Formats: sequence, C-alpha cells, structure tokens
Amino acid sequence: MYNLVMKDLKLGVNPWFFVLPLIIGCLMLIPGWVYFIVPLYFCFITIPNMFSGFKSQNDLMFSTMMPVTKTDIVKSRITVIVILELMHLLVAMIFSIFTFRLYPDLTYIFYPPHMGFWGLCFIMLAIFNIVFISMYYKTAYKYGAATTASTTAAILFAGVAQWAGIQSPWVNDIFYGSGTDNIALQLSILMAGLVIFIAFTLIAYRIAVKRFQRVEII
Repeated sequence: MYNLVMKDLKLGVNPWFFVLPLIIGCLMLIPGWVYFIVPLYFCFITIPNMFSGFKSQNDLMFSTMMPVTKTDIVKSRITVIVILELMHLLVAMIFSIFTFRLYPDLTYIFYPPHMGFWGLCFIMLAIFNIVFISMYYKTAYKYGAATTASTTAAILFAGVAQWAGIQSPWVNDIFYGSGTDNIALQLSILMAGLVIFIAFTLIAYRIAVKRFQRVEII
C-alpha cells in the first residue's frame, strides 16, 4: 500500500495541491472572516480537480493492473485524501495563531479560530469524507455527484453550526464568550472532532471497500 500512496503523491496528485494549503491558509489572516470557508476550499478545489486528474490519467485501470488488492487501492487513496485534509487544517491552524496576534481586540461575528472551532472543522471534513468516499466507490470512476453531495453536506453542517453559534447563548458562550478561556473545554471539543473525523473516515473506508469489490473493471 505504501507504494500506491507514493504513486499518488508523486504521479497522481498535481504538486499545486501541496502548495495550495499555504495559499489558502493566508485567508485566515482576514479579520473576522467566515473561517469555515478555508478548509472548505479543499472540497471546492482539491477534490474535484484531483479526481478529474485521476480519471483523465485512467488511474483506475492502471492501479488494477498492478499486483495489489482492491482493498489496498481504496486504503491508499483515502490515505492521500486524509494527508491533504490534514495539511489544509494544520496550515490554517498555524495562520490562526498570527490572526489572534494581529487582531487581539477584534469582535467576531463568525466563529473565532479557537481550538473548539477546529474541532468543528474536523467534524465538517468527517461528514465530507463519509459522503464522498461512500458515493465515489459505487463506481470508483464517477466523482461529480459524490463531490456535489459531499460538499453540500459539509456546507450545510458549517451553516447550521455557525447559526447555532450566533443564535444559541450556550453555544455562543463556548465559542465566543468565557468558554474560549477554558483550555480544557476547547481541547475537549478539538479532540472530539478529531475522534469523529477518524471514526467517520474508517466507516467510509469499510463502505468503500465493500462497494469497490462489486465494481466491474473492464
């Protein structure tokens, strides 16, 4: 599987997508912006373009001609997706540190990028993964509908979460008020988001393997 991952990283994925997190991460420096959009750019740009490239390269046929199992093909592709997702989130987190330093007294309308916010971002990408990966591996070829459905699901989660943060006094206090000074609470939300991300991705992997086993590759 390691060789499949390296094949994708070196040959299948355009080097631009390894630079993109650095460029997109700069958007975290915009004061008071809708920071949910930063990781969503992974869904908007990276996934459709990356899988378009795999399709145009006839990567599926090439991979199945190699002495590897379908399970390894799925596992390696999901590993590549997760690597890129983590790059987007980690770079954005680093930029968010500078955001707080640059605007220490800023009043936020949308979520400030505290640790709890990044927990929500992990959940958002978890939802994206379980929808996209599960749908895509019905064919392991058609990515359009899977991209649209998964991106829509992620946007809906971000919209509902942001609405709750503005409308609910309890949620607002956690992400805007006194809860932001509670390191244990913020860290707990971050870790909960990470656990959900891992769990949903593993569930998506199991579904994908079962579906890919039934795909006829001609």
